[in-house]
Amino acid sequence: MSPPVLSDLGYVPPDGGWGWAVVFGASISIGFAFTFPKAFTIYFKEIQAFFNISYSQIAWTTSIMCATTYGGGPISSILVNRYGSRPVVMFGGLLCGVGMISAAFCTSILQLYICVGFITGFGLALNLQPSVIIIGKYFLKRRPIANGLAMAGSPVMLCTLAPLNQFLFDNFGWRGSFLILGAILLNCCVAGALFRPIGPGTALVKTQVTEEGKDALKGKITEDSPMENKTEEEGEKDCFEKVNQYLDFSLFKHRGFLIYLIGNVLMFLGFFAPIVFLAPYAKHTGIDEYSAAFLLSILAIVDMVARPTTGIIANSKWVRPRIQYFFSFAIAFNGACHLLCPLASSYTGLVVYSSFFGLAFGMVCAMLFETLMDLVGAARFTSAVGLVTIAECCTILLGPPIGGILIDTFGDYKYMFIKCGAVMVLAGTFLFIMNYYNYRMLAKEEKERKAKEEAPKSVRTENEGKKIWNKDSTQDGPELEPLREKGEGLKKEMNGTNEV
Repeated sequence: MSPPVLSDLGYVPPDGGWGWAVVFGASISIGFAFTFPKAFTIYFKEIQAFFNISYSQIAWTTSIMCATTYGGGPISSILVNRYGSRPVVMFGGLLCGVGMISAAFCTSILQLYICVGFITGFGLALNLQPSVIIIGKYFLKRRPIANGLAMAGSPVMLCTLAPLNQFLFDNFGWRGSFLILGAILLNCCVAGALFRPIGPGTALVKTQVTEEGKDALKGKITEDSPMENKTEEEGEKDCFEKVNQYLDFSLFKHRGFLIYLIGNVLMFLGFFAPIVFLAPYAKHTGIDEYSAAFLLSILAIVDMVARPTTGIIANSKWVRPRIQYFFSFAIAFNGACHLLCPLASSYTGLVVYSSFFGLAFGMVCAMLFETLMDLVGAARFTSAVGLVTIAECCTILLGPPIGGILIDTFGDYKYMFIKCGAVMVLAGTFLFIMNYYNYRMLAKEEKERKAKEEAPKSVRTENEGKKIWNKDSTQDGPELEPLREKGEGLKKEMNGTNEV
């Protein structure tokens, strides 16, 4: 599909300049939002032993965190529309720090769910959506590259946080580590400070003032009218319009948006679980803790290269018009890696799996939001990302616990990887087929639209030609008067001859 038109935003994005500083800040915020749930898995075995709980119970910690991060999408979108990206991200960074510092004093798994899952997760939600939204306001032509670079912050963070968490645990224990991690997460506030507002701000202010003046005038005119009190139906309509200012529910009538939503909801059922259980799986096979943590670093290094590379490829003239197909392939490729994971029985095999998994994971993440913006445009993206994330949070919440249940039931990790792989291959296939259908329907609709535009023009041209011909034939100027008299004389002579 073609990129959104420039008028979507009401201004031309700079495609550079301060935008690169925004990309740097977004890479930090997005990096923490995506990486922290993965890096947190280093503490799984120790917390599990400390609280004497099962795999599925400890998996709920990251599941709640991820679900809150995605489920808070609509709230984050509303706050961004109301206050802008900068204050929302800074407040989110503060929440992340408070959540992790509070988690250091937890005495039960339920308290850990609240502090790490809900408080920190909601703070990450206030970091993720605004960071993605602000990139679309600064970039258009180079948007896939900018998104790829911003998403590359996630593997950079993972590459450093995974071994750092192991080091912190060995020296300070999991409680001391949580205190330090809380301080590190406060850097999101610094990243949010880089998000300088951009857009036709003065135009918006003038519009608001004009609308307020019109409303005041309208109220003054109808002050003495019998329709002074609004009916209940009108009140409900006004309430819906106010909500629709911040969340565009008309997107649910958008065919491309619905295809994206269904495919992604299905995909997230198997998207995060393999990362959550990669390090525990390595430990289960007898690999030492540092080598298991290093697998996440390998995944992160490959992921770090894959994301900007994918952004460059997606920005090319051959791929960008059909970027939805590329996204579908990346999801199916991700699933194929998980299906082959049980064949990796040695550390070398797990290194190979981590490398291919990092490549596939980076491809999906680099295009995750770019494909949505390609479908709905930059102007409606704020609402779209909020509605998508709230729908995705259900499968994000269920994915790792289902994987944990499979591990507890069968005592083996391979069934969890097979489940995740099958789900992602199915999601990729669904998106490929439905995007093909969507492209065909868009081409057909565009053809019909052009035909309708051309048909009235041809009819109008033909009618105008007839009118001009009739006008020329009926309107005789003074220069045609002698010819008309001569013609009348010839008619009389012919009539006289015929009478004889």
